Amino acid sequence: MRNDSPSWIPNSRRIAESRLLAFAAFARVSGGNPRSLTDELHRWSVRSPEQFWSAVWGFCGVIGERGERVLLDPERMPGARWFPDARLNFAQNLLRDCGNDDALVFRGEDKSERRLSRQELRQQVAQLAAALRAAGVCRGERIAAYLPNLPETVIAILAAASIGAVFTSASPDFGVQGVLDRFGQTEPRVLFACDGYWYGGKPIDVLDKLADIVRELPSVEHVVVVPYLSPGGDERIAAIPRATSLAEFVAAHAGVSEIEFSQLPFDHPLYIMYSSGTTGVPKCIVHGAGGTLLQHLKEHQLHCDVKEGDRLFYFTTCGWMMWNWLVSGLASGATLMLYDGNPFVSNGRILWDYAEAERISHFGTSAKYLDALAKSGFRPRGRYELGHLCAILSTGSPLAPESFDFVYRDVKADVQLSSISGGTDIVSCFVLGSPVLPVWRGEIQCMGLGMAVDVWNEEGRPVRGEKGELVCTKPFPCMPIGFWNDADGRKYHAAYFERFVNVGKPVWCHGDFCEITVHDGLIIHGRSDATLNPGGVRIGTSEIYRQVEKLPELLESIVIAQDWPPASGGDVRVVLFVRLRDGVVLDETLTLKIKEAIRRNATPRHVPAKILQVSDIPRTKSGKIVELAVRNVVHGEPVKNVEALANPEALALFRGRAELSD
Repeated sequence: MRNDSPSWIPNSRRIAESRLLAFAAFARVSGGNPRSLTDELHRWSVRSPEQFWSAVWGFCGVIGERGERVLLDPERMPGARWFPDARLNFAQNLLRDCGNDDALVFRGEDKSERRLSRQELRQQVAQLAAALRAAGVCRGERIAAYLPNLPETVIAILAAASIGAVFTSASPDFGVQGVLDRFGQTEPRVLFACDGYWYGGKPIDVLDKLADIVRELPSVEHVVVVPYLSPGGDERIAAIPRATSLAEFVAAHAGVSEIEFSQLPFDHPLYIMYSSGTTGVPKCIVHGAGGTLLQHLKEHQLHCDVKEGDRLFYFTTCGWMMWNWLVSGLASGATLMLYDGNPFVSNGRILWDYAEAERISHFGTSAKYLDALAKSGFRPRGRYELGHLCAILSTGSPLAPESFDFVYRDVKADVQLSSISGGTDIVSCFVLGSPVLPVWRGEIQCMGLGMAVDVWNEEGRPVRGEKGELVCTKPFPCMPIGFWNDADGRKYHAAYFERFVNVGKPVWCHGDFCEITVHDGLIIHGRSDATLNPGGVRIGTSEIYRQVEKLPELLESIVIAQDWPPASGGDVRVVLFVRLRDGVVLDETLTLKIKEAIRRNATPRHVPAKILQVSDIPRTKSGKIVELAVRNVVHGEPVKNVEALANPEALALFRGRAELSD
């Protein structure tokens, strides 16, 4: 399909009722000068950052003392300071409402259902915060969660933030070493954990793993167990050192209903999040409360058009930054729609049953889920009443043009499809959607407001219509406040600021290989560190994925660059591994079909030298395929942290392949 016309155009009513239009009017009245809703608004937001972020604070009704100063040392990156005189509390901003409307709705794969009103949520946070204070937890100390996407996990983060404790999490599908690689660095004082979780129709018990974890975490003084598999409790909890049930932990504080919100600096640490860890021990990225709050308010309200009473869903575990992003929806008055389990149970219906029954307005998922749903033959359109659904959000990997076709043809024609991209590094997005702009097939709609995003070539010059590195040329409030245990900041600086050192100013280089389109949107072609370079020509991995994964025989693929000839120390060849539908075999006919599809729709340079069949493809816990880990295995190099993978056994499928020796 050609890109001659948009896949979706917002109607005049939707634009008129958008939070973005209201914000533009607010900004003009409060002293800003955005003359339009499109390019001019973004230009103003990055040219006048003090005015813009002050307007976000005021428009979104942030609770706290803002202070007079907005930005100090704007030329330093890192080092710029936002709202240096401000005092606020993250949890207070998320718990501003206390009525009887739903705050949280939970569904589990095991068919369990729960809901908490805003008043009930606030009361349970108050009780847990009191219990944490009674346990001696102080501001700056770490609270860790080894939990599924349960209401208790949201309660735990809000209780921790109300005190000023720092929250960190990992999902319970992590193995023992994966948890220790993370929490062992950040040394939590309290560990919230579950007895297990459900996945693929099976209960997965984790109490034995939990016991092993606790023995290796001497910093933990209290282990608080949430009984998910066994609501009545499990006698094995008593055998875990320092462990008690959640009910026992809060029992003495059942009468507490008020929360003491500590008023803290704008940059007080809120979250410690972890890089994927596939190239070594995960980096511990520290995010500040004020920057996270402002950025999420901006993204939810101005880019996703989340309004009070909307029902916000994202399919995520608590080990992925999208969970943290989801939780912040409370600050915009949204109801959080929580789900834990396999999204494909009930023949793929479970999430759409949920969306219809609970009238979900914003449905968030991964690009891989949408692709898999399309290939499964499942078609929500016509089977479900989705009149309430106004936005579908996708991240985790580039969203293929064919997935745009699938959504508008087979899910809903009148919906804002927002491919969004950023990362754990900023607990938010650099590029994302807009409720007032068209959606163009295969493109991310726009740059984030207040984010000075650009694409640079190898020489550090801005480019249009050609591929380059995604950079951000000015500071922004949600930059990490640092890495844990990185006192001199060297690891932090090396991670983002050493790519372009000869341009006269510090520049954040995010590591995405992408291009700006004629519509001022963005196409991401893959991670820069996984970019292929045969014959000196840079090729983004998603350029190949887009061509091969639309073939009906293929379920998914992974592509790497193999050093070739092996001892040359120079050139590489492209190797493609494919996972096929059941019963399909990679014969010569299919191999030629794959190569022809790539040659016809890309270039001869993109055509793999080798195409090999595998039965599985390794991925991280958040579902991202790991090209670098596969490349290491193919070259006989170690994968430094297999604990970061959801299916590490799949690596064996790539090791010692005789086909790669000639």
